[in-house]
Amino acid sequence: MPTGYFSLILHAHLPFVRHPEHLEFLEEDWLNEAITEVYLPLIFVFSNLHRSGAAARLAMNVSPPLCEMLADPLLQTRYTRHLNNLLALTEKEVARTRAEAPEFLAAAEMYHESLSAARDLWEQTYGRNIVRGFRELQEAGVLEIITCGATHGFLPLISTTESRRAQVEIAVTNYRKHFGRHPRGIWLPECAYEPGIEQFLADAGIEYFIADTHAILYGEPRPRYGVHAPVRCPNGVAVFARDLETSQQVWSSVIGYPGDPAYREFYRDIGWDAPLEYIQPHLHADGARRHLGLKYYRISGRDVEQSEKLPYDPSVARQRSAEHAAHFVSERITQAHRLRETNGGRPPLVIAPYDAELFGHWWYEGVQFVDFLFRQLHWNQDEIAAISPGDFLDSGMPIQTQQPLQSSWGADGYFKVWLNENNSWMYPHQQAAEMRMTALADRYPAPPDALMHRALNQMARELLLAQSSDWAFQIYQGTTVEYATRRFRTHVRRFTALADEVDSGDINEERLAEIESRDNIFAELDYRTYRSRR
Repeated sequence: MPTGYFSLILHAHLPFVRHPEHLEFLEEDWLNEAITEVYLPLIFVFSNLHRSGAAARLAMNVSPPLCEMLADPLLQTRYTRHLNNLLALTEKEVARTRAEAPEFLAAAEMYHESLSAARDLWEQTYGRNIVRGFRELQEAGVLEIITCGATHGFLPLISTTESRRAQVEIAVTNYRKHFGRHPRGIWLPECAYEPGIEQFLADAGIEYFIADTHAILYGEPRPRYGVHAPVRCPNGVAVFARDLETSQQVWSSVIGYPGDPAYREFYRDIGWDAPLEYIQPHLHADGARRHLGLKYYRISGRDVEQSEKLPYDPSVARQRSAEHAAHFVSERITQAHRLRETNGGRPPLVIAPYDAELFGHWWYEGVQFVDFLFRQLHWNQDEIAAISPGDFLDSGMPIQTQQPLQSSWGADGYFKVWLNENNSWMYPHQQAAEMRMTALADRYPAPPDALMHRALNQMARELLLAQSSDWAFQIYQGTTVEYATRRFRTHVRRFTALADEVDSGDINEERLAEIESRDNIFAELDYRTYRSRR
């Protein structure tokens, strides 16, 4: 038996952003950047680890909206165009830096090499659908893929039992469509929990969920092993909570690894630094500057002005990521010994959940860190075993029963990020739609005709899209407030218009078809999921 167990859990999620009405759309770049910088590199690393014999083992949530976008032919075509555009830019950059700026040549060559490898994976290996890549890694025993809420709806702020249940059941159905099996676990959206949610999970066949630290730490009774062992809710669903020590080491930009001076600076991008006429062919048709993903500077230091940043050296940064991975493993061994002593000899389980987009996007070297981490765990020590939450449940180790506390992983640990003075206006509209959805689903236990069936299904899609926690989060953050507000209002308006037509029995088929073509998420959905179950 090892000294301790370690479980890395990655949360891969983006809101459903798909705008066929525009040839180019700025917010679709969220997906393009994540595929290039996060998802393809992670698949590449995990596949190489598996082929090399290094026993990488972790859990990963690939959320339903992300699965739907990755499998969408329109978005696949647009990503292909995006990738080819970046490759063309890197070819220019290799020539330019070789002739004019040799201090940036190594970075330019790195970008060209990594993007060429990304195109091979994208086109040749996975035929433009990288859900296949995640699925194959699960089937190979590398990943334990878990699900999330159907559209990342913040469950405690959803007003009806039926809508909460639908977020879980629709997610499970979508998971089976993409991965060909039933999910064992779920990443509760925003790790947001309140007592009672576990019943929806049990009803859907979910064995465990991921929560924030204080969900277990302040639950009743007190946890015998703190957060370093799961607990079971009274109904048997297991809970795994975040370890704070590992969280700070990786998340914090101040004391954590990502703030190291050798690492790539996120905010200096060629899309803003290069002459406009030079990068014009690689921008959107509107010609507006934007991030292109080619960044040539390193962090250099906490107090260094952007204009004073030093050139980025990929080889130095890679070496630093290897050092940080070795340090991280050393710290886990020390932590395991300390916890095992206080736990009366029981091996502790350290749960380390992170947004997947941290690795490769915000922290460019994060994917390299993950690669080195699993190589360190496999080749250089035998005290820490990498496992998934499902592996721990299968081990048969006894698990304490506890009632966890209401919690989330937002600021201060509760719900203020998603319910505050800036976004509270959203919830009366959302909750009215939630009640109306169930009322109409109850009225039509069987749709009278195919057109009515389509309208009721599309109502459910619009409600689900309005419920996405991303809109409230973006409004709270003050980042893309206009877009988030417009998206929420658009889905509520489409829902209301369709509901009025269903009520009247006069459905505008042309308008319905247009809405279906835009918001085409969850083709398998059946509105009767929203029926009351008394």
